[in-house]
Amino acid sequence: MSKKTKTAEKLAPETTIPLIRRLLLENARSYLRQYAVAFVFMGAVAASTAASAWIMKDVINEVFINQDKGMIVAIALFVMAIFTVKGASTYGQQVVLSRVGNAIVADCQRRLFARLLEQDMAYYSRTPLGELTTRIQHNTSAARAVIDLVVVSLGRDVLTIIGLVAVMIAQDPLLSLFALVIMPPAVIGVSLLVRRVRKHAKSQFVSTTRILSVLQETALGIRIVKAFGVEDRLQAAMNAAVGDVERQANKIASLTARTSPLMETLGGFAVALVILYGGYSVVEMGQEPGAFFSFITSLLLAYDPAKRLARLQVNLTNSLVGVRLMYDLIDEEPELKDAADARPLGVTAGEVRFEDVSFSYGEGSALNGLTFVAEAGRTTALVGASGAGKSTVFALIERFYDPASGRIAIDGQALSGVSLASLRRSIAYVSQDTFLFDLSVRDNIRLGRPEASDEEVMQAARDANAHDFITAMPKGYDSSVGEGGDQLSGGQRQRIAIARAMLRNAPILLLDEATSALDAESEAKVQAALERLMQGRTTLVIAHRLSTVMHADKIVVMDRGRCVEEGTHVALNARDGIYRRLCDLQFRAGQREAAPAGADPVEPGQP
Repeated sequence: MSKKTKTAEKLAPETTIPLIRRLLLENARSYLRQYAVAFVFMGAVAASTAASAWIMKDVINEVFINQDKGMIVAIALFVMAIFTVKGASTYGQQVVLSRVGNAIVADCQRRLFARLLEQDMAYYSRTPLGELTTRIQHNTSAARAVIDLVVVSLGRDVLTIIGLVAVMIAQDPLLSLFALVIMPPAVIGVSLLVRRVRKHAKSQFVSTTRILSVLQETALGIRIVKAFGVEDRLQAAMNAAVGDVERQANKIASLTARTSPLMETLGGFAVALVILYGGYSVVEMGQEPGAFFSFITSLLLAYDPAKRLARLQVNLTNSLVGVRLMYDLIDEEPELKDAADARPLGVTAGEVRFEDVSFSYGEGSALNGLTFVAEAGRTTALVGASGAGKSTVFALIERFYDPASGRIAIDGQALSGVSLASLRRSIAYVSQDTFLFDLSVRDNIRLGRPEASDEEVMQAARDANAHDFITAMPKGYDSSVGEGGDQLSGGQRQRIAIARAMLRNAPILLLDEATSALDAESEAKVQAALERLMQGRTTLVIAHRLSTVMHADKIVVMDRGRCVEEGTHVALNARDGIYRRLCDLQFRAGQREAAPAGADPVEPGQP
């Protein structure tokens, strides 16, 4: 758990009021009309509760003492009316508050997800996926819980206690000073709607998993999201999933709230029957209760709202932890964003230049004064041992991070001075570990350029040697690739990624050893597609297998974040340097495995 999270869990008392004020202003203010309706219902609940206590005086005096037979039926009908109004008002209050609460949760989830899409790579590097999931689900529900606690406490509980205390004072002012808390009787619930609630709860769970699935895809595939600018598509998918959860939650709330009018109305009829029976019994036998019975009734009815108000601070404190964590994310500005005077990147030739660039992820330096030029329209390969800084070069070109010092420019334009959207539109990226979204083949390819036509999508697939296997799938281009592309082989995933890059038609191409994990047949098809993709583009290739970059226009040898050698394969292999030693290690090992017994050894420097 991060220090920031631990700090947020220890809310200072003085932050409670400002936090509640912000929550109400940002969320509840949009639903003032609905809350006004809810307050009317809560006022009716409070009034009917007070009336049920007040009517006890007339029940006792008119029925048991005066033995007025004419009043028995009238009072019984009035009691039934009181409890019916109370039940209907409780139902209305719960439905309105539940719908508003569900809307607030949905709004907060959309807002949080939009904020997550704005965050840079550094945020995802330091934030666990489980924490992201909790903030989307639990923290937004905490916001609703706080608002409900405040509104219900002010509207229902306070009004109810005011009404009941007024009855108590009116009946016996002195006894009101000595009122004691009395445990109310338990109420037996009605469970006729449990089965339907369970069905909708299952549907809500399925929709909730879709939310988590979209969130997981975003977190795991954030590089592709950023590189291809598919934030809007993911936001639409999240909106659809959140909307489904909201609808199911509204149905559950409506069904659950129906227990209140059933129980209150049935309870009213039961009390009325007791009054009828007891009243006629008293008329013939004689009794004498009075204002004291009304007072005790008020006291008993005031117990529950008083208990809820006593727990209010504890409940608010617990729920405000989640609200604080939610606002921590909403308030967190991305470390990397467009400069105030950022302008669109204008790529003319496509030259990429690193000038004395240094960068660190935190501990240790990834780049140390790196300087090289990837010439326009040519292929530049980056080679070196693991940890030399090759992947960091790609991350800085796409501006997932900013360098600590130095300058990176495309056609003389510093990346720090151009807009992120225009920069990433100018770059196509094909990674070693291809990430595909749980969409159709067509939609995965179209991520490269969302406005592309179906014919352009298919042409990109043909150029990537992917058309044949796509058309052989059960639904062709409409076939689902599965989560992460798990319905496809590694070579098929790579060719779809290449088709996506081809459709993007960007002037700068980044290839992160896209064939290293493929078998010979798949590698041949992917390599042919890559050669077609690289034509006329400025291409930077991260190479682990040197055989794949022997024909590159320039090879940049990196070691500990620096460029230590550069040149063609022939020129570098003729030197006694790092590249020569890498060649000796790779090619000798490969030829030793392939050479027949008794074959002559390969001379050094002659791979």
